[in-house]
Amino acid sequence: MRINKFIASYSKFSRRKADELIEQGRVFLNGKKITELGIAINPEKDIVKIDNTPLNTKCEKVYFALHKPEKYLSTRSDEHGRKTIMDLLPKIPNLKPVGRLDYETEGLILASNDGEFINKHTHPAYECEKEYFVISEGLLTENEKEKLEKGIFLENKKTARAKVTIEKISPQETILKITIHEGRNRQIRKMFDSINHPVKYLKRLRIGNTILGNLKKGSYRPLTPKEINAN
Repeated sequence: MRINKFIASYSKFSRRKADELIEQGRVFLNGKKITELGIAINPEKDIVKIDNTPLNTKCEKVYFALHKPEKYLSTRSDEHGRKTIMDLLPKIPNLKPVGRLDYETEGLILASNDGEFINKHTHPAYECEKEYFVISEGLLTENEKEKLEKGIFLENKKTARAKVTIEKISPQETILKITIHEGRNRQIRKMFDSINHPVKYLKRLRIGNTILGNLKKGSYRPLTPKEINAN
């Protein structure tokens, strides 16, 4: 296992932050300071410390599904004192949000202290599906629906194919579900903005095989073994 992945799995730090700590000379492997990125370690034998603190590899892995309300940040903390999803979850070492859900959006978000689980749900290579309920302004035409499904250029990069299911339509608004497997910043909102149908309401319903269901806003539940172990 690469050392940055090991650090991300057993600490509050991301892989990127782990690389920064290594470059800063704050990471020690078996008592020796390392500054080289990409070093492979044996998690069963090697001892990794950040500054003088050894990483705790014995902490129990936990996995939660949370119904994030609007006006909560999907981060561990906020320098401006705004509410984050961590305010709604139990205080467990190294617990992290699995991906993001933007400030104005409600719905399903996962949290875990298992770095491998987080990676499987966030790394583009795994193409983890995410389904959303959307109310957008105006009447969405068939041509505009096809544009969403085939991909739209955002910041000079085309979005991957999506699945759109129209549920109700009127001149004032369109109610639909959309499924994507990317996780770009505010992607759904930007896609609809690009076709001049701003999102009025957005709610995430599903991540992979985990569904929001009837989980109340602001509440969380542990994932089932089937949800945890799903590919």
